[in-house]
Amino acid sequence: MIQEAIKYDVFQAIADPTRRNVLKLLASSDRPISHISEHFAISRTAVVKHLKILEQAELVSAQKKGREKIYTLHSERLKEIEDWLQYFHLFWDNKLAQLQSLVEDN
Repeated sequence: MIQEAIKYDVFQAIADPTRRNVLKLLASSDRPISHISEHFAISRTAVVKHLKILEQAELVSAQKKGREKIYTLHSERLKEIEDWLQYFHLFWDNKLAQLQSLVEDN
C-alpha cells in the first residue's frame, strides 16, 4: 500500500520550538544539514525529520551540493502568519483604545 505524504501547513510547521529555531538559523544563511544539526541536542535523524516538515510547509528548500543538502529559508511563506496575526493586532489596538477611553472618562 502506498502511503500519501502528509502536507504540513505553516502553522503546524512552526508549532515546534526546534523547527522555529531551525528557521532562525536559516534566516542568517543557507546551511547544510551538518551545520544545522550541530546546534541541537538531538540526533541528526531527528533534525532531518524537522527539516522535512519545514520542506512540506514550503518554509525551506534543499538543494543537493556534492554530498550534502543545503537548506534555504523561504521567509515569504511566513507572510501567512503575519497576515493572521494582523487581525489580533487590530483587535488589541481596539481593546486598548476602549480601555483608554474608559479610564479617561472616569
